[in-house]
Order: sequence, then structure tokens, then C-alpha cells
Amino acid sequence: MIFGRIRNWLSQRAIVRSGRARSESPGVATPGLWLAMLVLVLALCESAFAQRRVGTIFPERRLIHVREPNQLPRYQMPTALAPSTVSRPIADLEPQLLALDGAIRTSMRNLDVVRVLSGVTASNSGRSVYDVSLSNTLIDQQQARFDPLLSVNNNWNVLENPQAIFDPLPPNSRIAGAQTQNFNTSTRLSKTDLTGGNFAFGVDATPTSVSPGTLALNPFTRSSTFVSYTQPLLKGAGVEFNLAPIVIASINTERSYFQFKDAMQEHVRGVIEAYWSLVAARTELWARKQQVEQLTETVRRVEARVRNAIDNRADLAQAQLALANIKATVITAQGNVLLREAALRNMIGVSPSDGTLYIPTTPPINERFIPDWNQMLQLAEERRPDLIELKLILEADSQQLLITKNGSRPQLDAVALYRWNGLSGNTPTGSRLSSSTGQFTDWTLGVNFSVPLGLRQARAAVRQQELVIARDQINLKQGFHATTHILAVTVRTLDQQYEQYLAFREARQAARVNLDAQLLRWQKGQAILINVLQAISDWGNTVSSEANALTQYNTQLATLERQTGTILETHGIYFIEESQQAVGPLGRFGDTRSYPWNTRPTENSNLYDDSTEPAENSFDLTPPTDMGAPPKEVPYDQIELPTLEEIMRDQKMRDAQSPITE
Repeated sequence: MIFGRIRNWLSQRAIVRSGRARSESPGVATPGLWLAMLVLVLALCESAFAQRRVGTIFPERRLIHVREPNQLPRYQMPTALAPSTVSRPIADLEPQLLALDGAIRTSMRNLDVVRVLSGVTASNSGRSVYDVSLSNTLIDQQQARFDPLLSVNNNWNVLENPQAIFDPLPPNSRIAGAQTQNFNTSTRLSKTDLTGGNFAFGVDATPTSVSPGTLALNPFTRSSTFVSYTQPLLKGAGVEFNLAPIVIASINTERSYFQFKDAMQEHVRGVIEAYWSLVAARTELWARKQQVEQLTETVRRVEARVRNAIDNRADLAQAQLALANIKATVITAQGNVLLREAALRNMIGVSPSDGTLYIPTTPPINERFIPDWNQMLQLAEERRPDLIELKLILEADSQQLLITKNGSRPQLDAVALYRWNGLSGNTPTGSRLSSSTGQFTDWTLGVNFSVPLGLRQARAAVRQQELVIARDQINLKQGFHATTHILAVTVRTLDQQYEQYLAFREARQAARVNLDAQLLRWQKGQAILINVLQAISDWGNTVSSEANALTQYNTQLATLERQTGTILETHGIYFIEESQQAVGPLGRFGDTRSYPWNTRPTENSNLYDDSTEPAENSFDLTPPTDMGAPPKEVPYDQIELPTLEEIMRDQKMRDAQSPITE
């Protein structure tokens, strides 16, 4: 290395000059000594940087250096089996019954970061269980301003100051000097109080020895002890001002908590949505498979009828086309089931494939919920985390305004100091001499004043903070305004989803009657094939639509709880603070203390009904009539369908309840 070469060269130069150095005056530093010291410094530099490729002077970066991926630290990926696909399904998956309460409970156990549902996947919300504890550390950092401060400084000094003096011998001048050795020790203990004042106590001592020299005291020691107090009278004064940073740090911790709670509410709502989406997807897949069976039998029968010259090739092509289309729809439904199960697994924090097949068992709620509008508004104002955060922001703004206004004041400080001075040492005769206690004292009283003329920067800062408060006030107002509209949309959507569920339920019943009737008529030769194909399609679509409407209604119930800010309390989910041992006030020499480490959610309580049957069975999934069975009469007299008068009466009642009038 270059440092080694320089060291060798300087070492040789030092050896050459070493002979000359002996003839130099002992009071003058020789060049050889300086070279030896430089060699020592360079050797230390070289040893200090022995583990580095460069020295203390870094070269310019004229190239971009990027490490290869295999040079980076390695981490263990989670273990997972190969996922099941539409074309390569895993046949030996073990069915696992999963209730909605169990899904939420699993997500609470596996929650380190808060995940939110995004379509058919889950993404990181940016919140974790450590956020609140991280923010809480800022409170102690602000409170540390009022902790006592102890400082101890020790310095050993050797001073040799050469000076020229007259000499009676030629050349009548010579250089001489005295050596002064002293030890400076200074101890300070200071404390800032809530009014902004600073109390200080200090002890100083300087033992000194001069050689050669004839002094009245040699060696001697100067010592002093003082107390002082500095009290701001304008800028920096006031209990509220000095506590404002601590209050702001506490408010920021509360903000972090409610931000975490807001993300947790969306997480629980996302788990519920993913669960009901899986139920709807499984129901649709069942309906599409039933359609495939119906159309497969239809194609087989049409082929037989074509062979017997009852139907023509056009009827067969029409049936084959319908079968091909529904097979494509089955592939889409199968893929949707796989994606919805994967989304649920992602939300609850389990592997995408672990050899099990989730079977939801919680039946969806099919009863109408009529919310209390005034109670919803009151709960939202009190419980919604985003509104609470806006309120906390205004509180922090008020505290920041106190700081800004205080900073716009002139600096006016009252100062007081009292000092006890002492001196002790040895006289030329060897006796000990020292001053008595309190014999020599100093005191200082003063008032210090300074102000930037015009206070332009401080006044601008005050105006800026007042504008910030005005802006955050209208943000809170807009938050309330937006909340009322969000709740109104949620209530409307909730009612719409339930009405659609009722309508699709009636449509499913009618489609089932129509399918049986069309099959019977076609078997007897009283209907054309297209009516049968359309009846099969209508029946499958109504089954899927009914399931979608009811599961979306259940998802909307969770959304309503989310919008009122009560979804966690409704499900019995709370937060517990976990602590960890860390270094205490005495550092490594004392015992550790417990400090907040993370904020984890508790497991939820049981809220939903459960069963041992798949959740889709709650839709009365009865397969259609087997086309291979002998024709049977449809009991039209036993089928209960609403009459036209009942339909018109129900529509009039809904119109009367609607707030919109013609």
C-alpha cells in the first residue's frame, strides 16, 4: 500500500538525520523527531485501515458499483407446496372446514404486518404491530430535555513556552523556558426546569507545577465552586411552552395508534369480504357444473334424436355450442375459486398451498338489517379512527402554535451566578498555605436581551402555523362531510343488495319451475330445443346471482361496521401491549427495564353461526331434474309464486318507503 511505502521512506530519512539530531539543542524539536512521529502516525493509520481496500483519502467514484444478488445476505423463504391450478389440480387435498370466526382468529394469530384486500390478492398496508411502540419512544426523547446533565472533563497539560533572554556571555542572548504541568478537572451538574430556567452547579480545580521557577506557591492549586441560574423571561419561558414538545410527541403516539387501528379495521373487513367471495365462487362453480351435466345429457339426447331423424344437425350444433360455452364458464369459475381461496389464505397469513382445501361453513345472514341513522352518525363521529386522527392533528397544531408564538418573542434572560474561589500550594520554605473557605467570592447578576429587528422570520412562522390550523379545521369539517356521504352510500348499497337478493331468490325459484317445465315439454315434443337451453342458462345464472347478492349483502354489513368505526369492537378484538426488557437508566451496569415492544390484536370472539356443512348449502342447492329420468308432470298447483297483484303491491310499498318522490 501507499502508506507502507511512505513509512519506509520516512524511516530511512529519520535514520539519516538521527546523527544530526544528537547535536541539536535539547530545547528544539529535531526534524528526525518529527519524521519519527509522522512514521508512527502513518503506521497507526495503516493498521487501522488494514481491513479496508482504501485509506483515509477516498478516490472518486467514476463507476457504478452494484453487488451481485449472490453477494447479498440470504434469508429463508416460507415453505409452500406447488399450488393447485385449473389444468393441474391436486387431487388428494384434505378438506378443512373453516368458519368465518375461525378465519378471523387465524388472521389475528398470524398478524405482524396489516394486510388489506386488493381484488384477489392482499397487499401490505404499511402498518405493523411495532408502529405504536416506535412512536412512543419519541415521548422519552422529548422528556430527556428535563433530565439532569452531568459532565466531567479532565485534561492533563504540559506547556513549554520558549523565550529569548539576555546573556552576559557571547552571543549575549539565549533561548530558555520553563515547563508548566497542570491538571484541569471540571465537573458540571445542570438541570432545566419546566419554566425554561437552567440551574447549574460546578466544581473546578487546576493543580499546577512550574519548573524551573521561583514562585510564591509552587506547586499550587486553583479551585472554584459555583452555582448559577438562567431564567428566560420572554422567549423560552412558560410551562406550557416547555411541555408542548412532550404533548406533541404524546399526540403523535395516539395518532400512530389510531392509524394502526384504522388499518386493522380494513384488515378485518377484508378477511370477511374474502370469505364471502369464496362462498359465492364455490356456489357459482356448483351451478356451472350442474349446467354442464344438463347440457351434456341434452347433447346426448339430441344426437340420438338426430340419428332417428327427429331433430336436425342445426339443433345438435346449437346444443354443442351451449355445452362448449358453459365448459369455458366452468373453467373461469374454477379459476375464480382458486383465486378467492388464495386471497383468503393471503389475508389470514397462511401458506398459499399446504395440502388442504378450505370449505367455508358459516352460512350467510339472510335477514334484513335496518340501521339507526342518527346512532350511526354518532358512532362514526366518536369511533372512526380517521376522524379521531384529524382531531388529534388539530390538538398538535395548537401545541405547535404555542411553540411558534413563543419563538416570536425577544430573547430576555435573567442571569445569576455565585462562585467561591480558592488557592492552595507550597511556599518556597515547604510549608502548606491555603485560602480559607468563603474568603474570595464572585457574584454576577445580569439581564441579557437580543432580538432580530422586525422579527420577520418569527412573524412569518406564526402566520404559517395559523394557516395550518385553518387548513386542518376545514379538513376535519370535510372529514365529517365525507363520512355522512359514505354512510349514506353504504346504507343505500346495503338495502339494494338485500332487495336484489330477494329478487334473485324469486328469480331462482321461477327459473327452476321454468327449467322443469321446458324439459317436460321438450321430452314430449311440445317445445323447441332453444327453450331448454335458455332455461338451463337462466337457472344457472339465477343461482349464481342469488349467491352473489347475499354474500355481497353480508360483506356490506361488515363495511357498515367499518364505516362507523366499530368493526373491531363488534368482533371482540382489542389490543394488548407486549413489553421487552431493554437497557435502563443505569445503562449496562444496572437492571433492565420493561418497555413497550409491540401492539398485537387479541383473538376475536365468536359472532357468526357455524355448521358442519359447506356454506353454499344454505342456498338450497337442489340439482335440476335429471334429463335421463322418465318424464314426470310438474306440480304447478303446488308451486308458490307471487301473483301479479302481490308483485304490484310490494312495489308500491317499496316506492312509499323510498325517500325519492316523483
